[in-house]
Amino acid sequence: MAVTHYVGIKFSSSGKPYYFSTSNPELKIRDLVVAESVRGLQLGEVATPVFDISQYKSSLELKELVRVATEDDKFLHEANKKRNKQAIKDANVEIQKLGLDMNPIDAEFSLDGEKVTITYVAEERVDFRELLKVLAGKFHCRIELRQVGPRDKAKMVGGIGLCGLPLCCKQFTTDSMEGVSINRAKNQMLSLNIPKLSGHCGKLICCLLYEDDAYTDLKKDFPPLGTQYEREDGKIWKVSSYNVFSKHVKLVCDTDFEFVPLEDALKFKKVK
Repeated sequence: MAVTHYVGIKFSSSGKPYYFSTSNPELKIRDLVVAESVRGLQLGEVATPVFDISQYKSSLELKELVRVATEDDKFLHEANKKRNKQAIKDANVEIQKLGLDMNPIDAEFSLDGEKVTITYVAEERVDFRELLKVLAGKFHCRIELRQVGPRDKAKMVGGIGLCGLPLCCKQFTTDSMEGVSINRAKNQMLSLNIPKLSGHCGKLICCLLYEDDAYTDLKKDFPPLGTQYEREDGKIWKVSSYNVFSKHVKLVCDTDFEFVPLEDALKFKKVK
């Protein structure tokens, strides 16, 4: 049957959708399907509406969905969850025997059991050739060892963030947050206390990045820090900080300071 449509498929609740072609326009969001990914055959969930193939503009080649998931597929998927947990334990035992400096955090068998992907974190590059031989004899399938960084580990493991809510990377963010820099914290006028601005991964918290545009937009209405105003009392007051949400400006003069509404501060005479 000719391919007529394409659709986005997620392989985990927090992962981004990957697009596949299909000849089935009746697929609905949350339908379970089987697709061939880099990890082998996987059970995935439809995450987007079905689009007409004429709308696909990317140069990347689309793989076709294998099938709508059957009851047997769902059974194998659930059975593999137990195998995955055991695979992590087995891999960790062999890693300890070989004295390798690596920490396995996830294992995933393909739906047909022909491949297992073991994800690990490590400070340095690891020579795992001997480990591959040992694990191949234990699992009797193809094995891929995949090293990830601290952000990816936090995304996979999850946890509770500084705000008291589940980690954003585990819940809903799908893109890499490697572009988070301390300049984001400065733009949001936060105290530059690195431990308090760091997440479970040890890196700067992701919300610094995806909240940054909102702060930049809100700050457009405020005078630059250091702007000086002459008030009715004849004194020169300087803008030292402000709160973009309450729309208040902090003015200082010698040892005195006041918080005034933004609209009132803008009425003062600006000193050139």
